[in-house]
Amino acid sequence: MQGDKNNGFDVLYHNMKHGQISSKELTDFIRERSTIEEAYARSMTKLAKSAGNFSQLGTFAPVWDVFKTSTEKLASCHMELVRKLQELIKEVQKYVEEQAKAHKKTKEEVASTLEAVQNIQTTSQALLKSREIYNAKTVEQERLRKEGATQRDVDKAGVKAKKATETYKSYVEKYAAAKSEFEQKMAETAQKFQDIEENHIHHMKEIIQSYSRSVDETHVQIGEVHTEFVRNIENTSVESLIHKLAESKGTGKERPGPIEFEECNAAIATEGNTANGAPPGYYGAIDIQNANVPQVDADGFCIRPEGNENNILLHLSSSHSNSFYSSSDSEDEDEPRKFHVEIKPVQPNNDTHQNRATIDELKASIGNIILSPSTSVRLLDTHRMLKHLKTAELSLSLPVPNRPTTPLTAGGLVPPPRPSSRPKLPTGKLTGINEIVSNCSRNHPQNTCSRNTRPHSPLDQLSQQTSNSVPFSFSGTSRGPSPVTLASLDALPIAVAFTESVNAYFKGADPTKCIVKITGDMTLSFPMGIIKVFTTNPSPAVLTFKLKNTSRLEQILPNQQLLYSDPSQSDSNSKDFWFNMQALTSYLRKSSDQNPTASYYNVDVLKYQVQSDGIHSTPLNLAVYWKCAASTSDLRVDYRYNPESMVSPGPLSNVQILVPVDGEVTNMQSLPNSNWNPEQNKCLWKLSDISEKSDNEGAGSLRAKFELSDGPSNPTTLAVQFMSEGSTLSGVDMELQGPGYRLSLNKKRFATGRYMADC
Repeated sequence: MQGDKNNGFDVLYHNMKHGQISSKELTDFIRERSTIEEAYARSMTKLAKSAGNFSQLGTFAPVWDVFKTSTEKLASCHMELVRKLQELIKEVQKYVEEQAKAHKKTKEEVASTLEAVQNIQTTSQALLKSREIYNAKTVEQERLRKEGATQRDVDKAGVKAKKATETYKSYVEKYAAAKSEFEQKMAETAQKFQDIEENHIHHMKEIIQSYSRSVDETHVQIGEVHTEFVRNIENTSVESLIHKLAESKGTGKERPGPIEFEECNAAIATEGNTANGAPPGYYGAIDIQNANVPQVDADGFCIRPEGNENNILLHLSSSHSNSFYSSSDSEDEDEPRKFHVEIKPVQPNNDTHQNRATIDELKASIGNIILSPSTSVRLLDTHRMLKHLKTAELSLSLPVPNRPTTPLTAGGLVPPPRPSSRPKLPTGKLTGINEIVSNCSRNHPQNTCSRNTRPHSPLDQLSQQTSNSVPFSFSGTSRGPSPVTLASLDALPIAVAFTESVNAYFKGADPTKCIVKITGDMTLSFPMGIIKVFTTNPSPAVLTFKLKNTSRLEQILPNQQLLYSDPSQSDSNSKDFWFNMQALTSYLRKSSDQNPTASYYNVDVLKYQVQSDGIHSTPLNLAVYWKCAASTSDLRVDYRYNPESMVSPGPLSNVQILVPVDGEVTNMQSLPNSNWNPEQNKCLWKLSDISEKSDNEGAGSLRAKFELSDGPSNPTTLAVQFMSEGSTLSGVDMELQGPGYRLSLNKKRFATGRYMADC
């Protein structure tokens, strides 16, 4: 790793940094596997519940219990794997933190090696240059001697050659010393880097082995559940199913005896009919069997008297010409039929009366009555019956039990604890950056760049909010969060987007003069269907989330109209927030009223500002050089991709560099090719994606020569634009807490705000 140009140290150092990326990516992989397993377990639980709701009629009914039990056990196996993976994620995150500390310590320890590398590189360049000068001076002295020049000229050339010789020898000695120190330091540092990589690979393999063991144990458990399922099905024989049916539905083991013919006695039969006949007005009217019940109303319904807690029995009778149709009736068609409707008051809500019928259940039962297609009902129809059932709900004063209107409260979700008072969070805009006024102006006759003061600094507006210049929309690359089915027992889907804006001002080639500001927005997207869930549920599950990786954030400004947080949180790398559900519901309902056709609604949750480390925090480093003459201006822009500014380095796309040029440009030559806009007097380069996989690992130069008719031109400030999908500069992330919700999409991007460079 010492090699040509002494670049081995740089290779080893960056390889160590790549280890952090691998650790974080492994965390993401295990977390995604955990999410998949959890979703599968929830689906299996839902399937088990549906098996328990299947028909319990018929010989096959007991088999559904086998399916239900087996499916529940499978769901339990997968949830156990989720628990193990969550524990493993904690171990990996702990390793990531330890790894970062170890790398930071190593960086300090190898600082002297970096100095040795820079020393030998500098000495090597100086040595080569001194050797070239030495050879040139020696050749010059020899030429003068051969051409018969004056002794004075020969002596003068000899003095220069001697001086060049001494300089050359001194650099040879310096190089020998630098080489010795470099080799010693590199040997020690290379061993240190190797130890780090060996430990890293060993640790990563241990994590993978734990992951593999967890998955393998789950597969064994699943195999046992399946074996048990097969055994239970085999033990459930045809004979046993038929035997269970006979035991539960049997009508008796003794056969009925024979019935003999009996001759009719007319006198006795007539007397019996008179004694047992129906009372007057029985047919086609309502017979109230309870003497304490008051009179019926105009529609034939009994009105419950005050204070009567007894059941009310309504008997609806019909003649053969006005009857309800029933496919199971076995009486003769000319026999009267009596229909019995029973309304029972709901008892107080306690453990012994949880299964009482509610008015809603009665309505559902009434709604299932089918009228005979050949007859009609004279007394009442279904709508009138529903109407009076509703009336009965108020004269009976039934205490309707509290029941969940959405699946969210079925599990008894408890909102997270709230602080005793609203936290005092900072208000106002994100802090700006100190403005530095500088300019690069003409300085005749050399046309060099010097500092000067001008009234309009390129940083006049840099301290303003620029995050809105990079709007986020779920359309285009994504269809947004999943639709909500109100009857579903699944968690409600929401989506999150992190959008960051990097603002930078480069001054020449001096990295210490680079000014950087990075801001970000967090946006949540709610599907249209979730509004109905919130508005129909008086107490929806509280939406709670953890903002992770916040140690690099200088400032966090939550939406104080919607969010709560606990100011006493001590973890510098994460913050917990929870929504004011009433305010969120009101906001979403208002958004729906304004745009009722939208399939989802975006909510700005919070803004933040990221700590910056000058030029080290810029994804694309820039240095600009101008050479201004009367008839021409030469421009060179050096750029370099900086992966260390990103948590997960990704390509920079849509890279555009715009340069205004005055002085009446008549012709332009550029490399690579650029576009010249004569109306705006601007030169535009559009570059392909820039990343570590690009030529020279993302480093390059832009060159242009402008021919002028009214020069010289003034060196101007150029503007740069680019974006990157799939990652952020801060590494901040979000994790949902508690049940009731799931994350259907997590979108991240960053782009330029005001990204400028002067010469």
